[in-house]
Amino acid sequence: MLVKVYAAALQGVNATLITVEVNCSKGIKFFLVGLPDVSIKESHERITSALECYGLKFPRKQIVVNMAPADIRKEGAAYDLPLAIGILAAAETVKAEKVSDYLMMGELSLDGTLKSIKGVLPIAIKAKEAGFKGMILPRDNAREAAVVAGIEVYGVENLGEVIRFFNGELTLERTFVDPRKEFYANQAVLEWDFSEVKGQENVKRALEVACAGGHNLLFVGPPGAGKSMLAKRIPSILPPLSLSESLETTKIHSVAGKINHNGSLIAIRPFRSPHHTISSVAMVGGGSFPQPGEISLAHNGVLFLDEIAEFNKNVLEVLRQPMEDRKITVSRSKYTVEYPAGFMLIASMNPCPCGHYNNPYKECVCHPQQVQRYLNRLSGPLLDRIDIQIEIVPVPFEEISDTRPAESSAAIRERVIKARKLQEERFKEETGIYCNAQMHTRLLHKHAQPDAAGLAQLKNAMERLSLSARAYDRILRVARTIADLESSEHVLGHHIAEAISYRNLDRENWAG
Repeated sequence: MLVKVYAAALQGVNATLITVEVNCSKGIKFFLVGLPDVSIKESHERITSALECYGLKFPRKQIVVNMAPADIRKEGAAYDLPLAIGILAAAETVKAEKVSDYLMMGELSLDGTLKSIKGVLPIAIKAKEAGFKGMILPRDNAREAAVVAGIEVYGVENLGEVIRFFNGELTLERTFVDPRKEFYANQAVLEWDFSEVKGQENVKRALEVACAGGHNLLFVGPPGAGKSMLAKRIPSILPPLSLSESLETTKIHSVAGKINHNGSLIAIRPFRSPHHTISSVAMVGGGSFPQPGEISLAHNGVLFLDEIAEFNKNVLEVLRQPMEDRKITVSRSKYTVEYPAGFMLIASMNPCPCGHYNNPYKECVCHPQQVQRYLNRLSGPLLDRIDIQIEIVPVPFEEISDTRPAESSAAIRERVIKARKLQEERFKEETGIYCNAQMHTRLLHKHAQPDAAGLAQLKNAMERLSLSARAYDRILRVARTIADLESSEHVLGHHIAEAISYRNLDRENWAG
């Protein structure tokens, strides 16, 4: 008897439908074809053991299983459930009438329990697009899939429940989730707040500008000045995720297996802080079993590189292209996948090996050449892609001991949201552009041309600091954001002056 059941394979952050064809005939051999990997081939032993726990035997017949399309490589143990049900249906142990109405995924343990799998959200989206009546998944994954409206989702504990369901002996309980209610309820849960930060008003202002325009930012300052502390609070002043952004972000984290059990949509912008020993593959994604890298896990959020000068140079250089294109294409001999990478880069570094260059409270012991060599760990092209470079110094005792609360994240966020709305209106006719940091040359000429005073200041800065053309564009982008925070239609001289002040590493006094 020939039976077809359905599963899905992940390609990048999307899913492809897989048809599991099972034919049962006279004989004693078992064939599994269709480009399965080793873990799928080992499913025979897991299925056999699981069936024995329910008093069933693996069919003593010739069984041929084909996983189509055969040119797509299938990986992982998540195909155990559809393979088991397909084999049982072909052997007429399970009634085959309804099995093709459902997309099934799940890894079997030896006792028949279903373990959670990765990538459930994109699989659920594909199941809805393909017109399936419902999905049968491990219980831990049910809430994540139920976020997708218009498809029935059933979470099950073990293989026995699925067998009894298809034989009409058990009614499964459908999983319901109100994604909008949970999404908006979870948006208010923020761990860090700027009201806890004492002093550093100029740095807070730079962070407000960066978040308002989506600009990349670099902190430069001595140890203990508060670089990491400030960075952790950036998500609290970024505009809240929209539902579409949340869905896109959740898909990436689902594929990477980063969704908590019984989790649903991600409601807070991601904050990723990889260690400086990270490899290029872990940063951009890929590997033997393709996975999103840190830059994709930070999509629609913040990628924080603490002590960026300590990162491998190759790792930093691979950031240049996704910072511009907001996506990363991973090409290998056997596959090509594309992951979104629309992140806001926040980096921090010491100004020199000892960490105290330009520190007003402690003397630097480094030679000027050592300082310059340390700063040169960041290439010019990478620095040019960082719009705001801000110096940060330790907070004096008088400000640390001040018990008055500082301005809250909520107040700063209101101004950021207001500026972002102006940008959304400005770029509503532009495809793929929603904030000032994404403006290209044509849009800069149209929306960010300074007045005469600003143009003179910009010319002087370009000549004195020997800035590149890309740095020129960055200054105009930041100035446009500063103007938006003031609800100013035009870019004025003081907007340009503030934007130039955020190019600290271009100053003449840096590194002697």
